[in-house]
Amino acid sequence: MSMGRKAREQQEALFVPADRIDAAPGHAFYDRLSALLTKHGFDDFVEEQCRPFYAERMGRPSIPPGVYFRMLMIGYFEGLDSERGIAWRCRDSLSLRSFLGVPLTERTPDHSSLCRIRQMLDLETHREVFAWVLALLSEHKLLAGKRVGIDATTMEANAAMRSIVRRDTGESYPDFLEGLAKESGVETPTREDRKRVDKGRKGKASNDDWESPDDPDARITKMKDGRTHLAHKAEHAVDLDSGAIAAVTIQPADRGDTSSVYETLAEANDQL
Repeated sequence: MSMGRKAREQQEALFVPADRIDAAPGHAFYDRLSALLTKHGFDDFVEEQCRPFYAERMGRPSIPPGVYFRMLMIGYFEGLDSERGIAWRCRDSLSLRSFLGVPLTERTPDHSSLCRIRQMLDLETHREVFAWVLALLSEHKLLAGKRVGIDATTMEANAAMRSIVRRDTGESYPDFLEGLAKESGVETPTREDRKRVDKGRKGKASNDDWESPDDPDARITKMKDGRTHLAHKAEHAVDLDSGAIAAVTIQPADRGDTSSVYETLAEANDQL
């Protein structure tokens, strides 16, 4: 047997017959999941739920809602926390392309399309689809709902600390420090003067006094690595017998687990 060598500067064929494309053998999990969703009419259900958000006869057809929600499932199963990552993974995998039902002659949806649909559909529609999935799990004896575990994680908000403003006056943080410096006797405060005034000041990052104009729900909190950021707290309830997520809530990042757990528990109870 002679040694094979990597092709260098090889001219690719202009046209390739579809039956000659080296297709993947398929992914057992996604193939079975796709068959299950199709059997129970998942795509018809989500299209009906999303119909009020689309025009009847205006513009080009959008991404099918079933494809959008299947891509969200892929993000969950593959551990992808960004729309760019989900879009790249779907475009890179023939098995996932098959799960989405996108033929080889078409492009898989990009991240901007995912973002557009997410912003267009309301939270209640996402809740309805989530409840449909839980009902399917229950029908197949994969959701017991007898033992539930609740955990939370802090997520950095898409807002910068330097953009926070006073809740009462709308004054920015640098302007506020400049006012304090002038009150201390400095007529034209410099950056160093503002730092000196700010150093050692107690309660200087209080959520009672400051907020983000870009994300009013974000809260100033200390992350696990010790840095202070604007953040949210995602809290989820998991069925301990199957590992299925029963509920997810978004809480203020400065709220303690012992107080926020009741809202998540109530949400899980409603879903189950």
